[in-house]
This record gives sequence, C-alpha cells and structure tokens, in this order.
Amino acid sequence: MSLFKARDWWSTVLGEKEEFDQGCLCVADVDNSGQDKIIVGSYMGYLRIFNPRPVKPGDGVQAEDLLLEVQLREPVLQVEVGKFVSGTEGLHLAVLHCRRLCVYAVSETLGNVDHGNQYQIKLMYEHHLQRTACNMTYGPFGGVKGRDLICIQSMDGMLMLFEQESYAFGRFLPGFLLPGPLTYSSRTDSFITVSSSRQVESYKYQVLAFATDADGRQETVQQKLSSGKKLVVDWVLNIGEQALDICIVSFNQAVSSVFVLGERSLFCLKDNGQIRFMKKLDYSPSCFIPYCSVKEGTINTLVGNHSKMLYVYQDITLKWATQLPHVPVSVKVANLQGLKGVIVTLSDNGHLQCSYLGTDPSLFQAPRVESKEINYEEFNAEMKELQKIIKEATITQDILPQSEKHRDLIVTAEVSPDLDVESQAIDSEVKAEVVPSVTIKVTIQSKMTAQQPYLAVCIQAPLAVTCDRFTFNDLEPGSSETVVLSVFLKGNFPPSELEGNCVFSCNTPTGIPKVAQCKFKLPLRLVCFPAQPSKSANHKLTIDTNKPPISFLTIFPDFADPSEEDQANVLGFQFLTGSKITLLASKTSQRYRIQSDQLEDLWLITKELTLRLEEHFKKQNCKDFACTFSGSVPLQEYFELIDRHFELRLNAEKFQELLSERAIQFRAIERRLLTRFKDKTPAPLQHLDTLLEGTFREVIALADAAEENQANMFQAFTKLKSATHLVIMLISLWQKLNADQVAIMEATFLPLAEDTQELGWEETVDSAISFLLRTCLSKSSKEQALSLSSQLSMPKDTSRLKKNISLFCDRLAKGGRLSLSTEAATQQATVVPGGCATIPESDLEERAVVPGSTAVFSSHKHTAKQKSSPGKKRKITLFCPEIHSLSFQSACRSVKQMTYISGFVSVIFRFSV
Repeated sequence: MSLFKARDWWSTVLGEKEEFDQGCLCVADVDNSGQDKIIVGSYMGYLRIFNPRPVKPGDGVQAEDLLLEVQLREPVLQVEVGKFVSGTEGLHLAVLHCRRLCVYAVSETLGNVDHGNQYQIKLMYEHHLQRTACNMTYGPFGGVKGRDLICIQSMDGMLMLFEQESYAFGRFLPGFLLPGPLTYSSRTDSFITVSSSRQVESYKYQVLAFATDADGRQETVQQKLSSGKKLVVDWVLNIGEQALDICIVSFNQAVSSVFVLGERSLFCLKDNGQIRFMKKLDYSPSCFIPYCSVKEGTINTLVGNHSKMLYVYQDITLKWATQLPHVPVSVKVANLQGLKGVIVTLSDNGHLQCSYLGTDPSLFQAPRVESKEINYEEFNAEMKELQKIIKEATITQDILPQSEKHRDLIVTAEVSPDLDVESQAIDSEVKAEVVPSVTIKVTIQSKMTAQQPYLAVCIQAPLAVTCDRFTFNDLEPGSSETVVLSVFLKGNFPPSELEGNCVFSCNTPTGIPKVAQCKFKLPLRLVCFPAQPSKSANHKLTIDTNKPPISFLTIFPDFADPSEEDQANVLGFQFLTGSKITLLASKTSQRYRIQSDQLEDLWLITKELTLRLEEHFKKQNCKDFACTFSGSVPLQEYFELIDRHFELRLNAEKFQELLSERAIQFRAIERRLLTRFKDKTPAPLQHLDTLLEGTFREVIALADAAEENQANMFQAFTKLKSATHLVIMLISLWQKLNADQVAIMEATFLPLAEDTQELGWEETVDSAISFLLRTCLSKSSKEQALSLSSQLSMPKDTSRLKKNISLFCDRLAKGGRLSLSTEAATQQATVVPGGCATIPESDLEERAVVPGSTAVFSSHKHTAKQKSSPGKKRKITLFCPEIHSLSFQSACRSVKQMTYISGFVSVIFRFSV
C-alpha cells in the first residue's frame, strides 16, 4: 500500500472509444437536491450524470449510480451549471455544442416500483450560433443579481453574450489568431483570456456593452461578421507561453486571484494583472484547479501532468504528490455522500475516478512470534561464510557471462582469410592502384525474443567499413541473422590498430535492454604487401627470444615466397601509404630485428611478429617461450612525435582565435553596410563592400587552413598512438610486466580514443603518469598525500610531460612495479631505493630528462645519491583513466582514492619539492 498513490473511492469507464477534454467534466448540484452530482459530456454526444454511492471504497460502479444517460445530436464541447433561466434562481444545465447552446432542467420523478426514482432533462431554451463555438463562461455580467449570463467564444475570435433566453451582442477580440481559455471575474466585472501572442488580456464588460451599435438590428443580424466593434483591452500581461486553463479564485480567507496554468509554469495574478507569484514546473501539466486552503491567506492548487501524477501546492510550496492510474485532462473537487474533498478526475479516453489522498487502515495484526535464545556463535559463523561468498562473487563477477552456452545473445564475427577478389573500397584517399578490402561475416544468434535489434560495427580510422549500422526485424527465440560487410583503408596513413568490435543491442519483451559484443582482428595484408627488404633504416629494434629463430616461410606464409630461399631470414613489407619495413632473423643468435625509416611504422610489424611467434610455439606445446627487449627505449624519437602533435594542437587554437576575430570583423562590416542601406538619404559606402569581400575571403581561407590542420592533427594522433603502443610493448618486454601491469600502462598512455581541444592527449597522460609517480612508483609515503585541484587544461609546452615519461621509465628501471592497490603502493615506497625528495629527485633523473638529450634506460638496476631541493609548494591536477579490462577489475576495486566518472578519474595532489 503506497502512501503516495491516490486511493480509489469510486471509478468507472465511460462508453467505448469516446473522447473527452477539459470542458467535459462538471461537478454541481444540477438537480437542486442539495448534493453534488458529476456531469460528463463526450465528443460522441453522450451526456451522463452520476451520483456515486459506493458500499465500501474501491467498489465498482453500481447501476443506480448512473442517474441519467442521454445521447444528444451533436458533440458536447462544455457543460456548466448555473442560474440560466429567468424567473427562477434554480440551477440549470448549459450544454455547448459546435453550433448550438442548449439549457436543460434536470428533474427527478419519484418511482412507484422497485426500480427507484427516474431522472430526466427538459430543454428550456436553445440558441443557434452563426459561428463555430470554442468554449464558454458564465456569471453575473454587469452586476446583475439572481441570474447568470453566458459568454461564448467562437473559433474566429468573437465573444457572443446571451442574457439567458435572448442574445445580447457580439464583439471581436483585437489581434485574434487562435482561441484561448476564457473566464469571468465578478469582482472586476471583466473577461480574462490568454491570446495566441501568449498574453493574458482583460476586457471590461462595460466596454463591451457601450461599444454596441445602436441601430436596432435584429438578433440574427447582430451575429454576422459585419457587426460589432474592436475592443480596447483593460490590462495585458505577457507570460511567454501558451496557457492550458485559466481560473478565478475568490475565497473568504484568501485574496481574489487569477490563476493561469501555462505549458511549463503556474501563474497567480492580482485583479489588475500584477503577478502575485509564479511556480516553474519541471513537468508537462495537463489540468489544474485551485481550491480553498486551511491556512489563511493561501490557496491550494491541484495540478495534474502527463506522467499520471497529481501534485498539491500551497501557493508555490509542494505539499503532496500522488500517483493516478491515468492521465487527467480535467480535475474537480467535490462533496459526495457527506465526504468532503473528493478528487474527481477524467481522462481523455473516459476513465472517471473519485479518489482521496492517504491510506486505508490495515486491520491485519501480525501473530506473535515465539522468542528463543540467539546463538551468537552460529550467527557469526554464518555471517563470515556469507561475507566470503560475497567477496568471491565481487572479485570474479564479470559484465558478460563467461560461458557462451548460457548466453541469450551470441555475436560472432568471421574474417575472411583471403582478400576480396574485387575490392569494395569506397572513396579511399590512398594513392595506390588497388586498395584491398576484406570481407567480414557477422552472425547474431538469439535464444530469446529480441525487439528493436540493432548492430553497430566499430572500427578506428583510417580504416573504414562499407556499412557500419544494421537494423533488423524482431528476432524470435532460436533465430539468427547474418550480415556481410567489407573493411578497407580509407585514409592515406597506416592505422594504429587492426582490430574492430561488433556491438549488438536489443530489448526484451519486458523492456530490459540486452547487449552482446565480439571483437575481430583484421589481416596485415589489408594495409601492407610484400616488398624488397631495405638494408638501411633510421630506426631499428631488436627482440630477443629464448628459442631458436623460426623461418619466415613458416610464420609469414602470406608474405614470404616459398620459391625464394632468401626470404627465410629476411622479409620486406611496404604499407599502402609507401613506407617500407624490413624484418631480419639472426642466423647465429635468437634475435629478430625490425627496421624502418619511421618509428611509428615499426608497431604493426613488431606486434604481428610477437603474436605469430607465440601462436607458433603454442601449437608446438612449448609453454616457456618468451620475448624480451634489452636495448634502449627510443624516447627521443617518441618525444618528437609528441611535439609534432602538440604543435598542431597549438595551431588549431591559433586558427580558432583568428577565425573568431575575422568573424567579429565580418559582422561589424555587415552592420555598417546595413545601416548605410537603411538610410533614407544614400551615403557613399567608403569601400565597405571591398572590405567585406576581403574579410570574407580571409574567413574562407582560414576555415580551409583550420580544416587541413585538423586532418593533419588526426593523422599525427594516429602516428602517436602507434608509437605509444610500441613504447608500451618495449617497456613491458624490458621489465617483463604481467598482464595487469600492461593494462595499467595502456590505460595511462592511451586513455582517449581521440583527443579534442577541450581534453587532449598531453594533459591527460601527464596527469595519469603523475598519479602513478605519486602512488605505486613513489619513494616515500609523503608523496601519496592527496589534495584538491582544478580541472585539466591544455599545457603551455610538453617539457613537463616528457620529464614525467622519462622519470616513469627510470622508476621502473630501479625496481618499481605498477599497481593500483594502496597496500602495494605503500610497500613499493620502501622497495625503491632513494630518499624522500620529489620531482626532480636525483642528479641521474635530472640528466635523464634534459630536453634535447637522448634518454637511454637499460635493464640493469642501479642507485644514486639523492639531493633535496628547497621547499616550495606546487599544485598538480592528476588523472587516471578507467581501465577497460575485465581481468583487471579486481585490482581496481581496491582503490579508495579514485572515483570513476565517465571513464576517467580526476585526482588532485599537493606536494612539496
């Protein structure tokens, strides 16, 4: 039982496929019996009168609850109850149709049999309208006593006033476009409406009456288009939004007010149009009604919205919120069967409900439980067992299920072993005769009903696919879908990765989203082809192994030619973009050499070599195969790529500033020209047109240069990622890092899929490395103190980044190990030799990071004396990205200092140097 759910006191559903709106509901003593009745009219022409009398709350409608049901000839737009018949002050029912206004008397006839009393309606009078009606209002217009007059607003903006059985006059609203809600204020004797210009307008009744033509025309003639004069508005208030309803409130303990319900706001106005208060709504309202409040000087308001909620406000303060079973289009407050404050709501499809707020008393009493002694030892043992199970489940849990046979969705991607006979490359920028492509077959198997299935194929540029998005019809259990696509090289530079990802998403019949994914690896032949080896190269790497070298005819059968015996120990590769790579195998030692003119081009061949060697020895059941690297890490060449990428980022900022300046200049010249052209007396342009044309050409030229710089920056970032992958591999082979440590390095050096001016690679990596230097690679516990700092921003240069990268390698060379565990970081501070000094920490480290020098780090360990520098404070923003590795999640959970937010963590450190 929910406290915030409207309690059903009585409810029913009216008719079948009938439509209702705001004016179709009225609550009043229509039969003058002293009790409220519910009057409902529908657009199908049905008029119903109810007198709810449930035996107990929640009972359905009884036959005797429906007092009257009659079908009229036209749709019912609005129903109202008032003193509409002359000669009597009894209440009568006014029904507004599109072209007719009817006034009925509702009477009760005592029954002589068991069927009870009978109700009937009698037509007292009717008015045939010459214009299509929209809505109506009533009241004692002009201060009359003992009777109510009726005012009808037509669809074309005419107010037609009826003095009960006779037509009085009609007036057109000035500046009318569309009809709005209309009401009458007896306190000021004026009509208040909201025009299509989103303004609340008030018109005095006396102004309407005195504007009448005194030519003695007939009643039917006065309703024609030619009759009437334009009105002068009394006051106007611009509310800035269209109004849904308007209501006048005048209670004894409250000030007379005008309530206007807008599309996003609730306004309360004084009689003169000044705002008493307003309430901004964070939902879309559907109806409202003000009613009397128990607190003096305040007014309560019921507001319904399209989320099936009903809110109770006291002025602007929300006092209660309750859930309804339908979206209300009209709401009233009634006194039914002696129960005061019953909320009557009506939906657009005819759901009529009488409800109240609060809860029903529960008569159930829980039985008494026999007490027994508690065995705390058993409870503690059970608690420890449960905690152990929870801890194991937390460590071993995964986002995706481990066993494929238990999955509801299985996605597999099969890459063709051969390139396409006919290339499927489209709009490729590669300057080659034929750009190869490879076919990928993606299969989706569903063991459940999959609704709105969607498949996305993700691959990093410069690689591209012929089609990357697929939609299907709903999948039945046991069905499958297969799509075929092709991948090719679109950009004129080598990619940093030859991997892709397929993501399939759908919804279950209950609305729960499901996602399945799979990865695929592209062949090396897609981006390069065999070529003649080159003897000379600018960059060379040597990979050591613990096994004799393998012939390239065995591990590279798709590149080597079996007829040429020379290719057993030497092999050449050439990328489609033109660069060459040579692979050599030593005949006397267990080494492989990779050489090329560009550092970033070594990455794909080096990775392919290590993977194929591991696969080869795995097939030979050799489990102790390992690759190592004992040379120097090419940091200086790596820093050149960083500087090149950062230089392009600086150029992008300059282009953006210049474009902004030229755009401001262009708009200023435009304003000057417009001022000259608008002048009634022509003046010379003073070469403003020439200046405008020159500025326009500068803007176009700067935009083209900025676009070219953006393309160059993306190409430089791709090269930087390739070189970063290579440096990570060399460091991992050099220090023999495990999979978790390699995952930390990849998350540190490769946190972004692509960088932007707001968040770039340099500041992100700098913060991540600083975090590692302050935690797991720190030399003292003082370095691990956390503090707050500002957000990441683009640095002025790359000197700090290059210094931190060099220091990172030096810390690893001294025995440091990567770990995100706080305990491991604390222990690491005692393992790494040295004092408590911070960056820069030693003469060795200072020499290793001097700009322009070659940073060389060997695999041997050495120590040096530390020097401490004078104390000063520095503020650094540190960053650690989320590591997207399922096997590494257990290590990440132990980090208490980091908070994961959208794939990265911003941690701030304050330290003393």
